[in-house]
Amino acid sequence: MTAGKPRFERHDADVRRKSLVEATLASLKRYGHEGLSIRRISAEAGVSIGLINHHFPNKNALVAEAYRHFNRQLVEGIRATVDDAPADPRERLRAIFKATFSPPNLNRDVLAVWIVLWGLYPHSTEIQAVHDEAYGGYMTLLRAELAGLQKAQGRLRLNLRLASIGLQALLDGLWLEWCLDPDNFSPREAVTLCENWIESLQR
Repeated sequence: MTAGKPRFERHDADVRRKSLVEATLASLKRYGHEGLSIRRISAEAGVSIGLINHHFPNKNALVAEAYRHFNRQLVEGIRATVDDAPADPRERLRAIFKATFSPPNLNRDVLAVWIVLWGLYPHSTEIQAVHDEAYGGYMTLLRAELAGLQKAQGRLRLNLRLASIGLQALLDGLWLEWCLDPDNFSPREAVTLCENWIESLQR
Protein backbone atom coordinates (compact mmCIF):
# COMPACT_ATOMS: atom_id res chain seq x y z
CA MET A 1 0.00 0.00 0.00
CA THR A 2 1.42 3.37 -1.00
CA ALA A 3 1.47 5.97 1.72
CA GLY A 4 -0.60 9.05 0.95
CA LYS A 5 0.82 12.54 0.78
CA PRO A 6 1.02 14.35 4.10
CA ARG A 7 -1.99 16.54 4.76
CA PHE A 8 0.13 19.61 5.41
CA GLU A 9 3.37 20.49 3.68
CA ARG A 10 6.30 21.29 5.92
CA HIS A 11 7.45 24.82 5.15
CA ASP A 12 11.03 25.86 5.48
CA ALA A 13 11.36 27.91 8.67
CA ASP A 14 12.98 30.90 6.93
CA VAL A 15 10.26 30.96 4.28
CA ARG A 16 7.55 30.82 6.92
CA ARG A 17 9.17 33.57 8.99
CA LYS A 18 9.45 35.78 5.92
CA SER A 19 5.79 35.24 5.06
CA LEU A 20 4.82 36.21 8.61
CA VAL A 21 6.96 39.35 8.39
CA GLU A 22 5.34 40.31 5.08
CA ALA A 23 1.89 39.67 6.55
CA THR A 24 2.78 41.94 9.48
CA LEU A 25 3.74 44.76 7.12
CA ALA A 26 0.59 44.27 5.05
CA SER A 27 -1.48 44.38 8.22
CA LEU A 28 0.22 47.60 9.37
CA LYS A 29 -0.37 49.24 5.99
CA ARG A 30 -4.03 48.23 6.00
CA TYR A 31 -4.97 48.86 9.65
CA GLY A 32 -2.29 51.13 11.10
CA HIS A 33 -1.69 50.59 14.79
CA GLU A 34 -4.58 48.14 14.97
CA GLY A 35 -2.65 46.01 12.50
CA LEU A 36 -0.29 45.05 15.33
CA SER A 37 -2.89 42.60 16.57
CA ILE A 38 -1.58 39.04 16.38
CA ARG A 39 -5.09 38.00 15.38
CA ARG A 40 -5.07 40.39 12.42
CA ILE A 41 -1.57 39.31 11.41
CA SER A 42 -2.48 35.64 11.58
CA ALA A 43 -5.57 36.31 9.43
CA GLU A 44 -3.45 38.23 6.92
CA ALA A 45 -0.97 35.35 6.77
CA GLY A 46 -3.68 32.69 6.72
CA VAL A 47 -2.12 30.80 9.62
CA SER A 48 -2.95 30.05 13.23
CA ILE A 49 -1.81 32.26 16.10
CA GLY A 50 0.04 29.23 17.43
CA LEU A 51 2.23 29.11 14.33
CA ILE A 52 3.25 32.74 14.87
CA ASN A 53 4.18 31.92 18.46
CA HIS A 54 6.21 28.98 17.21
CA HIS A 55 8.42 31.21 15.03
CA PHE A 56 8.61 34.35 17.18
CA PRO A 57 8.89 34.48 21.00
CA ASN A 58 6.58 37.50 21.25
CA LYS A 59 4.86 40.19 19.19
CA ASN A 60 7.68 42.70 19.67
CA ALA A 61 10.15 40.27 18.14
CA LEU A 62 7.90 39.80 15.10
CA VAL A 63 7.37 43.53 14.64
CA ALA A 64 11.10 44.22 15.07
CA GLU A 65 11.89 41.69 12.35
CA ALA A 66 9.25 43.33 10.15
CA TYR A 67 10.95 46.68 10.79
CA ARG A 68 14.33 45.22 9.79
CA HIS A 69 12.90 43.69 6.62
CA PHE A 70 10.98 46.85 5.68
CA ASN A 71 13.97 49.14 6.14
CA ARG A 72 16.29 46.73 4.33
CA GLN A 73 14.03 46.73 1.27
CA LEU A 74 13.96 50.53 1.09
CA VAL A 75 17.67 51.07 1.74
CA GLU A 76 18.76 48.30 -0.62
CA GLY A 77 16.66 49.91 -3.33
CA ILE A 78 18.50 53.20 -2.78
CA ARG A 79 21.89 51.44 -2.70
CA ALA A 80 21.13 49.69 -5.98
CA THR A 81 20.27 53.03 -7.59
CA VAL A 82 23.53 54.54 -6.32
CA ASP A 83 25.54 51.57 -7.58
CA ASP A 84 24.08 52.12 -11.05
CA ALA A 85 24.92 55.83 -11.03
CA PRO A 86 28.02 57.34 -12.67
CA ALA A 87 31.17 57.51 -10.53
CA ASP A 88 30.91 61.29 -10.11
CA PRO A 89 30.12 62.05 -6.41
CA ARG A 90 27.42 64.58 -7.23
CA GLU A 91 25.72 62.10 -9.53
CA ARG A 92 25.78 59.45 -6.81
CA LEU A 93 24.23 61.85 -4.31
CA ARG A 94 21.66 62.87 -6.90
CA ALA A 95 20.78 59.19 -7.28
CA ILE A 96 20.08 58.99 -3.53
CA PHE A 97 17.83 62.03 -3.73
CA LYS A 98 15.90 60.74 -6.73
CA ALA A 99 15.45 57.30 -5.17
CA THR A 100 14.25 58.84 -1.90
CA PHE A 101 11.61 60.88 -3.71
CA SER A 102 10.39 58.09 -5.97
CA PRO A 103 8.23 54.99 -5.43
CA PRO A 104 8.18 52.90 -3.34
CA ASN A 105 9.36 55.54 -0.85
CA LEU A 106 6.74 58.10 -1.88
CA ASN A 107 3.79 56.10 -0.69
CA ARG A 108 1.37 56.85 2.13
CA ASP A 109 1.25 53.17 3.01
CA VAL A 110 4.97 53.44 3.73
CA LEU A 111 4.30 56.42 5.99
CA ALA A 112 1.60 54.46 7.82
CA VAL A 113 4.12 51.74 8.65
CA TRP A 114 6.75 54.20 9.81
CA ILE A 115 4.28 56.02 12.09
CA VAL A 116 3.46 52.77 13.89
CA LEU A 117 7.10 51.77 14.19
CA TRP A 118 8.17 55.19 15.46
CA GLY A 119 5.39 55.06 18.04
CA LEU A 120 6.72 51.76 19.37
CA TYR A 121 10.29 53.01 19.73
CA PRO A 122 10.09 54.30 23.34
CA HIS A 123 8.43 51.11 24.58
CA SER A 124 10.32 48.28 22.87
CA THR A 125 13.98 47.41 23.27
CA GLU A 126 13.70 45.19 20.19
CA ILE A 127 12.47 48.11 18.07
CA GLN A 128 15.17 50.38 19.52
CA ALA A 129 17.87 47.90 18.54
CA VAL A 130 16.59 47.59 14.97
CA HIS A 131 16.19 51.37 14.68
CA ASP A 132 19.80 51.92 15.75
CA GLU A 133 20.90 49.31 13.21
CA ALA A 134 18.81 50.83 10.43
CA TYR A 135 19.78 54.42 11.20
CA GLY A 136 23.45 53.47 11.41
CA GLY A 137 23.34 51.73 8.04
CA TYR A 138 21.73 54.68 6.29
CA MET A 139 24.08 57.17 7.93
CA THR A 140 27.02 55.06 6.78
CA LEU A 141 25.72 55.28 3.21
CA LEU A 142 25.30 59.06 3.35
CA ARG A 143 28.66 59.60 5.03
CA ALA A 144 30.46 57.48 2.44
CA GLU A 145 28.97 59.48 -0.42
CA LEU A 146 29.74 62.80 1.27
CA ALA A 147 33.29 61.61 1.89
CA GLY A 148 33.58 60.87 -1.82
CA LEU A 149 32.39 64.39 -2.58
CA GLN A 150 34.90 65.89 -0.17
CA LYS A 151 37.74 63.86 -1.64
CA ALA A 152 36.88 64.88 -5.19
CA GLN A 153 35.96 68.53 -4.69
CA GLY A 154 37.60 69.73 -1.49
CA ARG A 155 36.76 70.16 2.17
CA LEU A 156 33.12 70.68 3.10
CA ARG A 157 31.86 73.49 5.34
CA LEU A 158 30.75 70.91 7.93
CA ASN A 159 32.61 67.84 9.12
CA LEU A 160 31.36 64.54 7.73
CA ARG A 161 29.45 63.60 10.88
CA LEU A 162 27.44 66.83 10.98
CA ALA A 163 27.00 66.88 7.21
CA SER A 164 25.57 63.35 7.31
CA ILE A 165 23.20 64.24 10.16
CA GLY A 166 22.06 67.37 8.34
CA LEU A 167 21.46 65.55 5.08
CA GLN A 168 19.56 62.77 6.82
CA ALA A 169 17.35 65.33 8.56
CA LEU A 170 16.70 67.17 5.29
CA LEU A 171 15.77 63.99 3.43
CA ASP A 172 13.51 62.75 6.22
CA GLY A 173 11.86 66.11 6.70
CA LEU A 174 11.09 66.63 3.03
CA TRP A 175 9.89 63.04 2.65
CA LEU A 176 7.55 63.35 5.64
CA GLU A 177 6.20 66.71 4.48
CA TRP A 178 5.49 65.32 1.00
CA CYS A 179 3.68 62.29 2.42
CA LEU A 180 1.51 64.56 4.56
CA ASP A 181 0.78 67.05 1.78
CA PRO A 182 1.96 66.03 -1.70
CA ASP A 183 0.51 69.23 -3.17
CA ASN A 184 3.01 71.33 -1.21
CA PHE A 185 5.93 70.58 -3.55
CA SER A 186 6.90 68.08 -6.22
CA PRO A 187 9.44 65.27 -5.88
CA ARG A 188 11.58 67.12 -8.46
CA GLU A 189 11.56 70.21 -6.24
CA ALA A 190 12.60 68.07 -3.29
CA VAL A 191 15.57 66.79 -5.27
CA THR A 192 16.48 70.38 -6.20
CA LEU A 193 16.36 71.47 -2.55
CA CYS A 194 18.72 68.64 -1.60
CA GLU A 195 21.12 69.50 -4.42
CA ASN A 196 21.13 73.16 -3.36
CA TRP A 197 21.91 72.08 0.20
CA ILE A 198 24.88 70.06 -1.06
CA GLU A 199 26.10 73.10 -3.00
CA SER A 200 25.94 75.16 0.20
CA LEU A 201 28.33 72.67 1.85
CA GLN A 202 30.97 73.44 -0.76
CA ARG A 203 30.97 77.24 -0.53
